[in-house]
Amino acid sequence: MPQNHFESPAPQAEDDPSPASDSSTGQSSRDGDVLIEAQGLGRHYDEGNVDALADASFCIRTGHYVAIVGKSGSGKTTLLNLIGGLDRPTRGALIYGGRPMDARSDLDHHRSRNVGFVFQSYYLLPNLTAAENVQVPMFEADYTAAERSARAKALLDQVGLSGRESHMPSQLSGGEAQRVAIARALANAPELILADEPTGALDSETGDSILSLLEDLNRTQAITLVVVTHDEAVAARADQQLRLADGHLVRP
Repeated sequence: MPQNHFESPAPQAEDDPSPASDSSTGQSSRDGDVLIEAQGLGRHYDEGNVDALADASFCIRTGHYVAIVGKSGSGKTTLLNLIGGLDRPTRGALIYGGRPMDARSDLDHHRSRNVGFVFQSYYLLPNLTAAENVQVPMFEADYTAAERSARAKALLDQVGLSGRESHMPSQLSGGEAQRVAIARALANAPELILADEPTGALDSETGDSILSLLEDLNRTQAITLVVVTHDEAVAARADQQLRLADGHLVRP
């Protein structure tokens, strides 16, 4: 299991988190300030007249490991996209770090500074090396070229890919490609990682190593981790579960 040999200060949130109720669905008992609060969150799609998410209220605390779990079509990815600022709700409010998301005029800046994304399909740029892929988000921050290169190497070392810096995505196994994607998610020292079925395209042994890596980052760096999964065994490893059925939160 790779250990955390590279440390950098996490960016300061745009606003300090403010206290919120402990009445969230599936709240774990670990201490921590509220990072994310959803209040009656809903997402309606006019095309097809579908309520992909309806009246979801919950809290996610800083440093927690949260599983969004449910069957295909239950609204998991919709909820993840709302939390990550990739989409906006049609009803309710999402509050991040004490500040409503709809009050943020530049969600691109929020995502680049505060959130790291890991997807099932990796989404590595095929014409860039592993190190260059990791550097892509850094162009949104104030790194020099030398700093980007050094940081990318350190992050690849951290996820167990020392010596793979110059490899192209086509030269990497699925597990290695996902580790590059995780290193890329860490590029700007986010306080939140959102992972959508991160082990779905991997065999069970490789998938378990990727999940263990994400969990290690959660424990050692206090990065809040939210993982979308349909796998009950994966969900059972989390501190907190947000269980969805037909767009509604249900009790675990």
